Amino acid sequence: MAKESQSKNTMEAIVALCKRRGFIFPSSEIYGGYNGFFDYGPLGSEVKKNIKDAWWKDMVHRRDDIVGLDSSIIMHPDIWKASGHIDGFSDPMVDCKVSKLRYRADQLFFAPVIVADETIGYVSVLEDNYMQAKAEEAAAKMKRKLAKQGELAPIELKEYTAAKPEEYALIPSPGTGEPGSLTPPRDFNLMFETNVGALRDETSIAYLRPETAQGIFQNYKNVVDTGRVKIPFGIAQIGKAFRNEITPRNFIFRSREFEQMEMEYFIAPDDDLWETVHQEWITWCQEWLKSIGLPEDLIGTDVHPKEKLAHYSRACTDITFKFPFGEQELWGIAARGNFDLSQHQAHSGKSMEIFDEARKEKYIPHVIEPSLGVDRTFLALISAAYHEEEVEGEKRTVLKFHPRIAPYKVAVLPLVKNKPELVEKAQALYKKLQRRYNVFWDVSGAIGRRYRRQDEIGTPWCVTIDFDSLEDDTFTLRDRDTMEQKRITEADLFALLDQQID
Repeated sequence: MAKESQSKNTMEAIVALCKRRGFIFPSSEIYGGYNGFFDYGPLGSEVKKNIKDAWWKDMVHRRDDIVGLDSSIIMHPDIWKASGHIDGFSDPMVDCKVSKLRYRADQLFFAPVIVADETIGYVSVLEDNYMQAKAEEAAAKMKRKLAKQGELAPIELKEYTAAKPEEYALIPSPGTGEPGSLTPPRDFNLMFETNVGALRDETSIAYLRPETAQGIFQNYKNVVDTGRVKIPFGIAQIGKAFRNEITPRNFIFRSREFEQMEMEYFIAPDDDLWETVHQEWITWCQEWLKSIGLPEDLIGTDVHPKEKLAHYSRACTDITFKFPFGEQELWGIAARGNFDLSQHQAHSGKSMEIFDEARKEKYIPHVIEPSLGVDRTFLALISAAYHEEEVEGEKRTVLKFHPRIAPYKVAVLPLVKNKPELVEKAQALYKKLQRRYNVFWDVSGAIGRRYRRQDEIGTPWCVTIDFDSLEDDTFTLRDRDTMEQKRITEADLFALLDQQID
């Protein structure tokens, strides 16, 4: 369990750093917080914007086949009826009648404890990367406590959704350890309700969107009619989504308000086409994640088995990331067929067909959907960037962000603040850099201490203006990751930033 403890400590250190340095704050903190909601501080809002800007530039601006969209958060409720969200967008929920804690039934696992062919009780654990070891430890403890002799059978965990009614009274609650205190699973709709208009009745009910995709589908014909697009093409969107999660957890990994970067890629309905396009997008997404600084060895894939796919889905592959709390989904790439457009055509009475000039025929296109969470990407990036090192006997905490993602690109540091000529020259460089980049000005404290502050917030380079700068117009450039220093001219500095960032 040492690995679990180490990962937990890393996660706690990241959360503490986010609060201390102004990346992320608990929402409504002065009122005790609000579970499942977070606020992004000065540095966090910069990182978040940089993630979205990088995605938009690479997904939309640098491709000829994708256009952008920004749809409203609240849409006509019939949209959610057509998409199936009102009737089917739910998670199985289970309550502990003693502790009043609530769990997702598909994230709660149980197993009988069998010794010498006799069932002596049950164990239950919440889903994580170490749940098997926890269950085995609990089973061994139960065997010792009951003083049972014989061989302990292998612990075979199953989801609580698979429990038989007669087992409910035997399975203990993770919150109390008491058998029989859990309710049977029941569906819990995840959409937030609101009301539109002056009256509050059945006709005024609306919903905060639980995904951004439906905003794309219901605007698909508008884009086709106005955007001069032709098959294959994509519509991309970045925006807020809301889900009333039963158990928000792991910091910003699963929250109730989050931001998505989604793209719907429309293709011809050829049986031999969708698999090729699906794989192309999986590869593109993997390469993009690496391009913004995620290490290849922390990225994996999880192919959904056919029996677990949605009824309309042809395939779905998740790109996973090894977070400190375990390997989890980061980016889902789904082949959705033409389900969404067909549903909206049936419910709205409006045609969703497109005329394919190349094929000289009309059809409802099929869709490949890469869907990525901004907040999860943020968490993956800061998890990968976080390092603790020992330098000259002192601990150095450093965030090794890719320059595109780092909140500040350069820190400008006059060596001393009581020499007007140094400060004036440093200010001149700072103002020039500020026209193109987010840069930091710092004159407080010893130069080494200022370097450490920039290391901890992930600034890739520090430029120090010293007395030699007054003589030869060069500066000391310090690299965050290697801590190497070299003399550099202003022109070389701008060329470096242009290459590494732009």
